[in-house]
Amino acid sequence: MKKYLLLLLLAGHQAAAQTPAPLTAHLDKVKLTFALSADGRPTYAVTYGTKPVVNTSRLGLVFQDKQGFDGPLTLTGSEVKDVDETWQPVLGEVKTIRNHYQQLTVHLRQPAAPGRRVDVVFRVFADGVGFRYELPRQLALGNCVVTDELTEFALPADHQAFWLPADYDTNEYLYTKSRLSAVDNSAQVKNSTEIAVRVAPDAQGVATPLMLKADNGLYVNIHEAAQVDYPAMQLHVDRASHRLTARLVPDAVGSKAFWHAPASTPWRTIIVSDKATDILASKLILNLNEPSKIVDTGWIKPMKFVGVWWEMQVGRSDWKYAESLDTLDARGRLLPTGRHGANTQNVKRYIDFAAQHGLGGVLVEGWNVGWEDWFGNWKERVFDFVTPYPDFDVAGLSAYAKSKNVSLIMHHETSGAATNYEQHLDTAYAFMNHYGYSSVKTGYVGRIIPRGEHHDGQWMSNHYVRVAEMAAKHHVTVDMHEAVRPTGLSRTYPNWLASEAGRGNEYNAFSTGSPPAHETILPFTRLMGGPMDYTPGIFRLQGYSASDPKRQVHTTLAKQLALYVTLYSPLQMAADLPENYEAHLDAFQFIKDVPTDWDDTHILAAEPGDYLTTVRQAKGRDEWYLGSITNESARQQPVKLDFLTPGRRYEAIIYADGPDADWQRNPASYQITRQVVTNKSKLTLRLAPGGGAAVSFKPVAAKQ
Repeated sequence: MKKYLLLLLLAGHQAAAQTPAPLTAHLDKVKLTFALSADGRPTYAVTYGTKPVVNTSRLGLVFQDKQGFDGPLTLTGSEVKDVDETWQPVLGEVKTIRNHYQQLTVHLRQPAAPGRRVDVVFRVFADGVGFRYELPRQLALGNCVVTDELTEFALPADHQAFWLPADYDTNEYLYTKSRLSAVDNSAQVKNSTEIAVRVAPDAQGVATPLMLKADNGLYVNIHEAAQVDYPAMQLHVDRASHRLTARLVPDAVGSKAFWHAPASTPWRTIIVSDKATDILASKLILNLNEPSKIVDTGWIKPMKFVGVWWEMQVGRSDWKYAESLDTLDARGRLLPTGRHGANTQNVKRYIDFAAQHGLGGVLVEGWNVGWEDWFGNWKERVFDFVTPYPDFDVAGLSAYAKSKNVSLIMHHETSGAATNYEQHLDTAYAFMNHYGYSSVKTGYVGRIIPRGEHHDGQWMSNHYVRVAEMAAKHHVTVDMHEAVRPTGLSRTYPNWLASEAGRGNEYNAFSTGSPPAHETILPFTRLMGGPMDYTPGIFRLQGYSASDPKRQVHTTLAKQLALYVTLYSPLQMAADLPENYEAHLDAFQFIKDVPTDWDDTHILAAEPGDYLTTVRQAKGRDEWYLGSITNESARQQPVKLDFLTPGRRYEAIIYADGPDADWQRNPASYQITRQVVTNKSKLTLRLAPGGGAAVSFKPVAAKQ
């Protein structure tokens, strides 16, 4: 009997040794638990107070030739450390960012020879968790090919979700609001005739950032940080169990990533709070990125600009100089169409407008040879990025802009031929340096070359970083369009000012547009990873389209002003035509005044898909700017002004929807009022359907 009991005790001891006790890390209400299952598979779970955020979920990487870490694994050790530090972004929404977390590092090994090793690193913040896989340098693992990632997010319930289809090449879809159990992107993709790209073959796949709202009051955002040398993560939704599983964008041969240890994945991020405003205030994603790799950042400046762009979007002019490469005169020169927008006289008109109103830059698209044959042919050598059209005087315009204290912004459309762009990068940026261009807007419309690669795959992920690095070498700031959605790399490369990577204001020019709720969803989704070049500020909201006179922008004019505050970017375009601003110079004053770099930001009220009110303090000044927007529903938005400096008086200039304003019937109706306020004052902003309000607060000089 004693021998039998001893055997039972030994068996129990061996089982306990094979399945070690769970490991935890926590900060405030957020707790992370790591454990190995009975069969040696790594798992994690996250709670917020007493509420589950992510139930027990699988971790793991699958490699080619069965070298991966999909289990069984053994635990060889772990460490916990606490970090509490601050840092200052070069440009940003706040002057100083606190980076406070508890880190748990878990060391795992394959039990069988050769015993390859992987670490899983968790960082627990007061507002969420970030984790990633790290491969240490080891003799048993050199080159490897990632074929799958097993990361799961087992959600405890059928949450309300704000989601986009998982597409390998674009995020320029409208958001769908539905329960996870109703996710089906096949209809949306089928009906989206505006997006001519290849779509991931998964009807239940969604893109990140994914915004979720639980019935128990929790808000959860799932995304990633520091996507470098790795494809973008998408999520497959199991509609029955509400379990999300990572899906990586493949490369041209169907693999996901080619690696050599040491290597690490991007951070998988879970931001959680019982307040929607906390989700928008989170700096978790930025904190998980590396500090700036640019030592001297003094040349990196924010900017407001106008440009030869909207007129082409609405059909008043064109990017191309000639109808085709075959339309030549007797001397073999291209015959102009007479509709080319980027001509010298027209660009001077924009330079004059920018100089008159104190705007720093002018973007010029369509200035360079190649637009006659740029789209749809999967062609590599389209642009050389240094050859202007005959009617674009590079040297003369550069000198003219300099004389007006205005910077010209270069445009590099690649037509998806990233290989061609890389061959010309150094020459193109040297050309910019020679003619005084300090900023570039890149574009990747169309299918990617190398053929078979995708906008969101590993090769292109590395390409965008190479562009940012080359631009930094030449002291050039970058705004990337049709790029992968941001993951906080603006901290590491602060010259990467903004990206598009979403459905911007331009869709109101050439499509059915975006509903009024769109701009209330973007901050909870696309902007979680970094600034967006949304191109706000359209003042002529109806009757602007040359092809469809019934087309309109789905906001009020006052809401267009508010977007300069609610949609953060250090690079903000006054996107409309000069003449449309000249018809409303009283409202245009807000665009002239509003900064693009900030010392402080407060999210005063927010609910994804419904409304948002944000106030920001200007960099280095005691001035505040507020933006408030709503969806299709009219709203009364109360605002406490306790963010203002106590004891000071401010003039509040309120740019509001007019009494009869409505995004469908009367979008251009607005009114401007002024009043003196203090930090004890309150405002009530009336937001029309599809409307908004913008307010500037400037100190009133003390009486002598």
